[in-house]
Amino acid sequence: MLFPKEFKNEKILVEEKIFINVTHGGKGKPLLLIHGYPQTHIMWHKVVEKLSKEYYIICPDLRGYGDSSKPKGDEKHLIYSKKSMAKDMITLMQKLGFDKFFVAGHDRGARVTHRMCLDYPNNILKACVMDITPTYHMFKNTNQAFATGYYHWFFLIQPDFLPETMIGNNPRYYLEEKLKRWSAKGSVFDKKAIDEYVRCFDKDSIHATCEDYRAGASIDMSDDEKDRNRKISTPLLVLWGEKGFVNRTYDVLNVWKEYALDVGGEALDCGHFLPEEKPKEVSQKLKEFFN
Repeated sequence: MLFPKEFKNEKILVEEKIFINVTHGGKGKPLLLIHGYPQTHIMWHKVVEKLSKEYYIICPDLRGYGDSSKPKGDEKHLIYSKKSMAKDMITLMQKLGFDKFFVAGHDRGARVTHRMCLDYPNNILKACVMDITPTYHMFKNTNQAFATGYYHWFFLIQPDFLPETMIGNNPRYYLEEKLKRWSAKGSVFDKKAIDEYVRCFDKDSIHATCEDYRAGASIDMSDDEKDRNRKISTPLLVLWGEKGFVNRTYDVLNVWKEYALDVGGEALDCGHFLPEEKPKEVSQKLKEFFN
């Protein structure tokens, strides 16, 4: 058991034929934790025990990930748009009895968090995004360094099942290579957690996660362009890895100040996977901010 034994696991219907797998427990105000690629809700396992002493923790698998539903993508990638994923999270929280809550998202989960703050500002008390700058900013400022460091953004969006076929040839290698490449040198991941990521990284999930990125390069960009002049009003904490690509490439806080009204944050001494590389620091920063 990577999560406290008193936590409950269940699947909740959020849309016709779409079930979200969620693990939840603790006490206090609700705190939604949203994972990134290529992981599942298990990525929060090193922080939930401390946080659950002060917050009621909700850890879902995004649609297409983990043990949540993995529908086949559509031509316009609407099924895996951040608007669709954000709506999933709002519906999930409401079905659990939470209309207002805190949220922290990592990687793709942070992009869902960004969209939630734009579409549902009255539901989000405070938000934290980890190791990203906005999708719109990144694509609009693409250069050789970005295309090299984030090659997967351009690989995963290729059509005709090209990335699905190539990744499917050796899913474990691909997933473990991502963990190694994006983390700081010497980082250690729990073997049980890795086994869970690999178990869930099946054919349907590989396709769904490619669709997530295809949506990011198409419908999400269109949605973000429409909202470009509308800033996040929710108080926003930005955390990122000092040894990661985001820190090397962007003036992170100043970028976010172009997209949000109330922003603060800092880099932590780690790579991309903050909750697993620096769980104590992440727990402390979240408690300070959400308190």
